[in-house]
Amino acid sequence: MPSHTYLDKGLTIFQTRFQEPMAPATSPAALDAPPFITISREACAGATTLGQVLLPMLDEGFGEEGRSWMLLDRNLLNYALTSHQLPERLADVLPEDRVPEIKAIIGELVGLHPPIWELEQQIGETIRQLARSGRVIFVGRAAHMITLALPGGFHVRLVAAKETRVRRMMELRSCDVVTAQDIVETTDLARRRFVKTNFGADVEDPHTYDLVVSTERLSSKAVAAIVMEGLRQRRSARQGS
Repeated sequence: MPSHTYLDKGLTIFQTRFQEPMAPATSPAALDAPPFITISREACAGATTLGQVLLPMLDEGFGEEGRSWMLLDRNLLNYALTSHQLPERLADVLPEDRVPEIKAIIGELVGLHPPIWELEQQIGETIRQLARSGRVIFVGRAAHMITLALPGGFHVRLVAAKETRVRRMMELRSCDVVTAQDIVETTDLARRRFVKTNFGADVEDPHTYDLVVSTERLSSKAVAAIVMEGLRQRRSARQGS
């Protein structure tokens, strides 16, 4: 595979920026850290639906007066760009995949956007700031890797059999099986490449998650109950109760 010196240099800076020592589980910072959840997912594994089901449950179980939990899924990228006073149109050059180097160079040279790695760093900073404040559900964008060292997080990975996910995609997009299969495979590949390129990690590595759960035969409500219990257990373990 050819070396991409332009992007690799910037992305190495981006990757290094988010590698910090994990706070000890018994430290004051860890004990007082507000909770947040990250959801990594295979295509059509049900992440957005799960997030929507979780919101009222989290408000009841881990809420804070005057502040509700927030779900950032498809709107995560736009939220991050807006927080840095960047135009939302830049979302087009920041897919959950590796941007071709020549496209990145041309875009920067003609003033269409800042360097890709710089944009990714700003998005990562926004995710970390929100995670430190807590009570946010992040879907995708390698949020589990960006926040792995922060003590308040509970990191979830959703999976399901490919056949099930293709069927769900057919229903979601009202398309035929060939089209649905192509979308699922392309989306899964893009997400794997995004995590591998930016963090040198495997998105399917179970060691980077607190919980990996199949949505194959479980309803979103059942999965939400599992996540809630996992979050309770994780926080109880930190607090020594």
